[in-house]
Amino acid sequence: MKAVIMAGGEGTRLRPLTSNCPKPMLPLANRPMMEHIIGLLKQHGIDEIVVTVAFLANQIRTYFGDGSEFGVRMVYATEDQPLGTAGSVRNAMAQLTERFLVISGDVLTDIDLGEILAFHDDHDALATIGLVAVENPLEFGIVITREDGSIERFLEKPTWGQVFSDTINTGIFVLEPEIFDFIPEGRPVDFSGEVFPALLEAGKPLFGAVAQGYWEDVGTLESYVSSHQDVMDGRVQVDVPGFELGRGVWLGEGADVHPDAKIEGFAIIGENCRVEAGARIGDYTVLGSNVRVRGDVDLERSVVHENAYLAEGVRLRGAVIGRASDLRRGARCDDGSVVGDECFIGENAHVTSGVKVYPFKTVETGAIVNSSIIWESKGPRSLFGRDGVSGLANVDISPELAARLAMAFATTLRKDTTVITSRDSSRAARMLKRAFMAGLNASGVNVLDLEVAPVPVTRYQARQPMASAGVTIRLVEGDSQSVVIRFFDGNGIDITEDAQRKVERLLNREDFRRVLAGEIGDIGFPPRALEHYTAALGETVDLAAVRAAGFKLVIDYGYGATAFVMPNVLAKLGADVLGVNPYASTRQAISVDRDQSVREVAALVRASGAHIGAVLDADGEHLTLIDDTGQQLTDEEARLAFVSLVAGHLVGDRIALPVNVSNVAEQLVAPHGVTIQHTKTSTHALMAAASERGVGFAASGDGGFILPGFLPAFDGGAALVKLLELLAKEQTTLSAVRESLPRVHIAHETVVTPWEQKGLVMRTLVELSKDRRLELIDGVKVLHDDGWVLALPDPEEPVTHIWAEAPDNAKARARAQEYGRRIRQTLR
Repeated sequence: MKAVIMAGGEGTRLRPLTSNCPKPMLPLANRPMMEHIIGLLKQHGIDEIVVTVAFLANQIRTYFGDGSEFGVRMVYATEDQPLGTAGSVRNAMAQLTERFLVISGDVLTDIDLGEILAFHDDHDALATIGLVAVENPLEFGIVITREDGSIERFLEKPTWGQVFSDTINTGIFVLEPEIFDFIPEGRPVDFSGEVFPALLEAGKPLFGAVAQGYWEDVGTLESYVSSHQDVMDGRVQVDVPGFELGRGVWLGEGADVHPDAKIEGFAIIGENCRVEAGARIGDYTVLGSNVRVRGDVDLERSVVHENAYLAEGVRLRGAVIGRASDLRRGARCDDGSVVGDECFIGENAHVTSGVKVYPFKTVETGAIVNSSIIWESKGPRSLFGRDGVSGLANVDISPELAARLAMAFATTLRKDTTVITSRDSSRAARMLKRAFMAGLNASGVNVLDLEVAPVPVTRYQARQPMASAGVTIRLVEGDSQSVVIRFFDGNGIDITEDAQRKVERLLNREDFRRVLAGEIGDIGFPPRALEHYTAALGETVDLAAVRAAGFKLVIDYGYGATAFVMPNVLAKLGADVLGVNPYASTRQAISVDRDQSVREVAALVRASGAHIGAVLDADGEHLTLIDDTGQQLTDEEARLAFVSLVAGHLVGDRIALPVNVSNVAEQLVAPHGVTIQHTKTSTHALMAAASERGVGFAASGDGGFILPGFLPAFDGGAALVKLLELLAKEQTTLSAVRESLPRVHIAHETVVTPWEQKGLVMRTLVELSKDRRLELIDGVKVLHDDGWVLALPDPEEPVTHIWAEAPDNAKARARAQEYGRRIRQTLR
C-alpha cells in the first residue's frame, strides 16, 4: 500500500519559524515533523510514499532524498501553483493506481493507522476520514457521523451554537482510486470543502473512523511549544534522538553537560550540545543539535533550534529561538516571543512577551523590543569593528567565513601579490588562519606565513618590498572564546574604512576573483623574519647610550609571542633582564589577570632594585610601565611621560594624540617648539596621522605607543626600547619624570543613547554650545577657559562617551555630569 504525504503547506501561522523553512521541516523534538510521520507510516508497514511539495520544496527533497536512509521509497509530486489538498493529491494520480492513505506531513500524531485501514475495509468505503475527539473544535472542521460511522454532514469552522459533535477531521484519509473522478483537474480543490460534500451528494460510501491516539495540528506557535511538552510528558509516542537518561530527559550523542550545570525537570538536549557550568536547563526545555549554552544561562519552557549560541546570563522563558541565532550576554526573551533563524540579539537586549523577530534581523545592544520586527532591521552588523573582524570562534567567525573573507580581501589586491600572515598560539587562530590562507590562494594571492608572531612583527613584514598587505588572527584580549582578524596595508597600518567597506561589499555579493589552477597562490615562510625585525629596531636607538646606562629591567611577556623577540633586542642593549612568563602559551595567556601581573612586576622591581618594570600584552602592542620605586604609571601618566621625554629629541615637529588627551600635553611640548596634532580616537586615525611627514611620535590612551621612524603602528617592545634611550640621554629616572608631571583631572561618563538618536545628540550639543569654541575632529569638543568637554558616540555600542577636563577632579566630574544631563534631556 502507498501513502501520500501532503507537504506543500507554508505554515503562515508559524512565522517567523516558517519564513524560510517549510512547515513539515520544522524540528519537533529535534526531528523534522515529516520525519515523525514517515516513522509512523513505516511502523504500520507502509514504505512506498508519494510526497506532494510546493513551498521551499528543495529543502524537503534534499533532506529525505529517495527515502532509502529512512527505510522507505519516496517520490515527489511538485505543485507549480497552489492546488489545494485534493488537487495536490490528484497531481500525483499517476503513482496512485490502488488504495492509498493520505496524511499531512506537518502534524504530530501517533494515531493507529491500522485501525483506520481496517475500518475502511470492513465498511467497503470509497473514502474514510480519520477522526479524533478534541475539547475545542472551533478551529477545525467538525464531522458528524451516524451510528454506523457513515458521515452525515460537515461543519467547517463552526460557532459554539453549532458544536453538535467533538470529532474533527485529522487530514488522514484512506481513499480508493475512484476518488479522482470527483477531483477536477487544473484548479485548486480541497477535500473537505468540495470533494467529500460531492461524495455525500452522490451517495457514495463515505465514512468517518474515530481513531485512538494523539493528534495535534501544530498550527500555531503556542501549539508548537506545547507539542514539545506533550512529547516530554509521554502523551505522544515519537522517536526522540538520543539516550533517555530518566523519564522525560534525553541526551543526544556527543552532548557535553558540565557536572555543575543543572537540568531541572523534563528536557531534550540535542547532539553535540555543550552546556557549561552554572547553566540551568529548566522544565520543558529543548536544545537542538550543536547548541552552545554558556555559564549562568537560565532556560525554562523554551525551544532552541540547532547551532544557536546563548552567551552568559541569557534568560529564556517560554520562547522559541531559531536556527543559528546568536544571543549575547544578558539577553532576555519572554513568554511567547519568537526569534527567527540567524538573528543577532545584542547584549542585555530584551525581547518582550509575544514579540516576533523575523529571520536575519539584528537587535541592538540594550534594546527593549515591544513590537514585532518583520521588515525593519538594522541590517547585518557591520563586518568590521574597532580592530578588524571579530566574533565568537567557530560561531560568528567560522572557517567558511574566514575563507570567504580572505577571497574578498584578495580580490581588492592585484593577482600574484603577497600577503603576510600570522597568528597567536591558540588553536582557534591556527584553524582560522589555515582557512584564510586557502582563501587568499584561491584568489591568486601568495602567502608568506610567520606562523606564531607578535602583531608588530607582522606589521613590520607587511611594510617590506615583497609584501602588499598583512593579516593576523588572534584571540580577543579578555575573551578566550572570541577571535579577531586584523588587516594591514602595505605600510603596516590598519586598512582604511574605505578599504573595509570594499571588502564588505565584495563579501556580501560574493563577488570574488577565482583564478585558474595554474594561478593559485603559493605559501612560503620568510627566513629570519624575527632577526630582521630586531636588527631594524636596534638601528633606531643609540645603543652606546643605553649600554652605558646599565639598565636593570623586569619584563612580563604575558605568555605572548613577544617572548620570541625581545630577549634578542634587550641583549643588544646590554640590559640586565628578569623575564616573567617568557614563553608563548594560550592556556596561560587567557588566564592572565593584568592587574595581578602589574602588582607582581612592581614587587619584583622593588625587590631587585630594577630601573623599570614593564608588562606587555600577549600581542606585543600595548605596554604598562612601573617606575623604579615600584609605582605603576596610569595609561595617562605613561603617555605624558613619553611626551615630556620625547619632545626634546623629536625627529619632526608634531606629536599625534587623540582629541580626548589632556591639555597638559601642550604645556609639556611647548618649550621645545613642538605642537600637538589632535586625531580621532580610533586606532586607524592615530596610525594614519603617525604616517604623515613631520609627526615624530603618537600615543593612544590605553598603553599604545607609536614610533613612526621605525613603525607607524603600536609596538610595545619598540616603545620600551625608546624609553630606555630617552631616560639614558636625559640621565633621569622614570619616577622622577612621573613626579614632574602636572596633575591631570579628567572625568569620564557614558550615557545610553539609541543608535537612531546619536546624530540628534551631536546636533543638539553643537546648537547648545554655539557661543563657545568647538573642535569637531571626532564628536563635539566644547572648549572652556579652564578645560574642555568631549561628547563622542561609541561606534559599536548604543552609548555616548563624555570626557571632561577641569582644574580639579570635582569640577571635571561636575562638568561631565552637566553635559550628561543635557544629553539625557535631549533623548527625552
